[in-house]
Amino acid sequence: MAKEITGYVKLQCKGGQANPAPPIGPALGSKGLNIMEFCKQFNARTQDKMGKVLPVLITVYNDKSFDFVIKTAPAAVQLMEAAKIQKGSKESNRQKVGKVTWEQVEAIAKDKMPDLNCFTLESAMKMVAGTARSMGLNVEGAAPWENN
Repeated sequence: MAKEITGYVKLQCKGGQANPAPPIGPALGSKGLNIMEFCKQFNARTQDKMGKVLPVLITVYNDKSFDFVIKTAPAAVQLMEAAKIQKGSKESNRQKVGKVTWEQVEAIAKDKMPDLNCFTLESAMKMVAGTARSMGLNVEGAAPWENN
């Protein structure tokens, strides 16, 4: 028989560096979960992504057990790495802080594809490019689908 789900917890943790300190400890403790067990499992599964910010969706069951799914790094984090900047612009429409190419946007879109709610690579690239513009990044060159 399937276990009954009592709730979900969404967190963003650095890969391989989860510890019981806030924000992880209080979020899991309020649901009655074993915090150290989550930290050990998360760190073991994210050894290869050390230091990258990773969203994680934890499913909490009524017997205080849990499952979790690790998502791909947020598009904003990947764009900051690609543009080699520390943070986005405060006024993204006026002040541009960097630039990315369509090739970089395509690579990020391919990486994020399982977590995005779109079906084609073109629409995924448009979503990532929109995130880049809202961060104050210019997308260099012409979009691949405009080469008619």
